[in-house]
Amino acid sequence: MSMNAVRKPTLPLQPVTPEKTPERRLQPVTAPAQRRKPKLAYALVALGGALAIGAAQVGLSLAITQDSFTLAGLTSQQRELDLRTDALQEELTGLSSPQVLASSAADLGMVVAGAPSYLRLSDGAVFGTGAGAEGVSTIDPNGKAAVGNVLVTEDAPPPATTDDAADSTSPAPNLPPAITDGLPSPTTH
Repeated sequence: MSMNAVRKPTLPLQPVTPEKTPERRLQPVTAPAQRRKPKLAYALVALGGALAIGAAQVGLSLAITQDSFTLAGLTSQQRELDLRTDALQEELTGLSSPQVLASSAADLGMVVAGAPSYLRLSDGAVFGTGAGAEGVSTIDPNGKAAVGNVLVTEDAPPPATTDDAADSTSPAPNLPPAITDGLPSPTTH
């Protein structure tokens, strides 16, 4: 077969035309376009928010300042109370010192006990002399042998007078010697 016999008839090609698009027309600008006015509500909300933040900062600053003054006042009050507590503690220590207690006991007429006595609870037996103390004490807590006590206030009993010292120099029989002139020292060679 020949090539001519098999050939199909072809249609002539037609040019493809693009779809029509609207043409854009350029024109010169004669007047600027009008701007949109900002909405007044947006401006007021922004201004109100800024004022609220500023007011909150001022309020917090005032509250912190007030709290710092309150704290300073309470700290000062605590310091005063601590100083007063220390002063009262020193006064209590002075009033509970052995010297003041002995002096108060002597003013009340109490005397130093003699030999101690013991009671056995199982059978009620008393060990020791069982006798009470004598009526005169040989210890003068305010005499020359007394050690000065800085903690004793002026409310403490006054030191012994010469009349009290004369009474305490004559000890009762069978009592230790008086310690009005200091502690006795042994004689050495």
